[in-house]
Amino acid sequence: MSGGVHLRDMTIGDCEAVATVRVRGWQSSYAGMVPQRYLDAMSVEADADRRRARLTGDGGAVGNIVAERDGRVIGWACYGPYREDADAPPLHREPAADAELYAIYVLPEQHSTGAGRALLTEMLARAARDGFPRIFLWALAENAHARRFYEKAGFAFDGTAEPFELDGVMVPEVRYVRRLSAADAAAVSLG
Repeated sequence: MSGGVHLRDMTIGDCEAVATVRVRGWQSSYAGMVPQRYLDAMSVEADADRRRARLTGDGGAVGNIVAERDGRVIGWACYGPYREDADAPPLHREPAADAELYAIYVLPEQHSTGAGRALLTEMLARAARDGFPRIFLWALAENAHARRFYEKAGFAFDGTAEPFELDGVMVPEVRYVRRLSAADAAAVSLG
């Protein structure tokens, strides 16, 4: 429990709420950074279907947790093994032994309430307990708010920048990395 935030493992019944968090998170956080037509076309229903398929099909390799306040899902985060890009030059490939924070979102009205920090702390603890030495994440290069959030949590830009295509537009991303420690592993436990 952190600032009235309760963290727990995500269940299949959370998929609609998590989709709402993700879609609203994208629409508010990425406005002006990704094509607006893409943001406008995002669908909670379609995203919920993808969440259900991923949650039941990952074989337990991906950790998903939700943050609740007053019984309502207000945030979501997930992590797992680093997704190596087979097409990347060898210098940009990371060992399979590393983790990746795939996503972390809170509802826009929940920004700066401690929910995001609680989710991130739990993700770091889980990744450390799972034995990963480092955790990577990708952030939009223009997303100064998110980049500050990660930097305050000990992540550092590692010099890797790559664009991805979204609705015909190249969107630049930057990669961050953080070493994990025994202190991270002991930080938070959901029991």
